[in-house]
Parts: sequence; structure tokens; C-alpha cells
Amino acid sequence: MSDASKNLPSAAPAAQEAMAASPVQPKAKFEVYGEEMIEKQVKQSGNSGRVYLPPEWVGKSVKIIRID
Repeated sequence: MSDASKNLPSAAPAAQEAMAASPVQPKAKFEVYGEEMIEKQVKQSGNSGRVYLPPEWVGKSVKIIRID
């Protein structure tokens, strides 16, 4: 199992079937431990989105969770 797949949430078989049958995915609950949290709005940047973070965070690991 790769390191990336260890961090992905897994769903029960019944939930997996419900997700496959329905185009709307249910919300997932994440429990994350960290040092700081900020909430920001994603801004348009060409054909992509961009979020500016504090310069002190350069070189640090972050996790991004879309909430809506």
C-alpha cells in the first residue's frame, strides 16, 4: 500500500454502493491534527484556482479540504 493511499478515507461497502449509484457524493468527515488552520476563499488564477498562504508556511506540508 502506498503512503498516499493510507491517507485516503475508506467507506463501508454499502456506502460505496450508494456513492456509485448516486451522482451526489455524501460529505466526508476528516480528523486532522496540525499546527495552524486558516480559512480562505479560492481565487481565480487563469484556468485554475489559487489560495495564498502565509510566507512562514513556505516549505511546510499542508492539506487542503474543499468544504462546499
